[in-house]
Amino acid sequence: MDVVDAVSVLAASPERTGLFVDFDGTLAAIVPEAASARPLPGVPDLLQRLAARFGRVAVVSGRPVGFLLEHLGPGVELHGLYGLEGWVDGRRRAHPDAERWRPVVAEAVVAARRELPGEVDVEDKGLSLTLHYRRSPSAEEAVTAWAVAASSSSGLEVRSAKMSAELHPPVEVDKGTVVGERSVGMAAVAYMGDDEGDLPAFAALDRLAAAGCRTVRVAVDTAEVSPRLLAQADHTVSGPEGAVAFLRSLT
Repeated sequence: MDVVDAVSVLAASPERTGLFVDFDGTLAAIVPEAASARPLPGVPDLLQRLAARFGRVAVVSGRPVGFLLEHLGPGVELHGLYGLEGWVDGRRRAHPDAERWRPVVAEAVVAARRELPGEVDVEDKGLSLTLHYRRSPSAEEAVTAWAVAASSSSGLEVRSAKMSAELHPPVEVDKGTVVGERSVGMAAVAYMGDDEGDLPAFAALDRLAAAGCRTVRVAVDTAEVSPRLLAQADHTVSGPEGAVAFLRSLT
């Protein structure tokens, strides 16, 4: 599917079209330190303009909602921590099954900062934590082993991500469940992302397509893109710059 076809599908009935996008590697460049990531220039305004035209515009990310609110603003729908928390209709919410895991995550954060090498960045996300070894790739084995052990003792689940390991509450939620739940009644839906964590969103689009919805799976091709995501994409763009250009074509 070329860009003209993709835009045609999504622009046919904009009031009944949903646009779902990842943040890191899609709206923002991948950076060595997670805390320093920022959306590309003009992205917050672009999302606002899209939200005024389309039935639903949502950012679905592994980032906490607080981070997304700070850098994207409150004018669009935001889903953080793969759906564990959100900003919907101007209100902040957390998944009811996740909240009780907050003190467990806090204990794991303290232990990680005490036990892991100093070059590993321990990102406390409140309802989950991420162990980044991007600054020291040689720490991957130690981080993975620690995460597996912490999972066994705490009950948190391990998920792999770009140059990191994540510990999440054992709650049945991911980017795919978010897309499925927030696409009810839509005639067309698109998802754009670049990582393994975006595969459930592509799978959700497959289920929507089987039910008669028109769908567009967009992969953002970067140096760290998931090959499986590329293989399943209907359309591919080049890096965050290409992702933003594609979104601009919809305004």
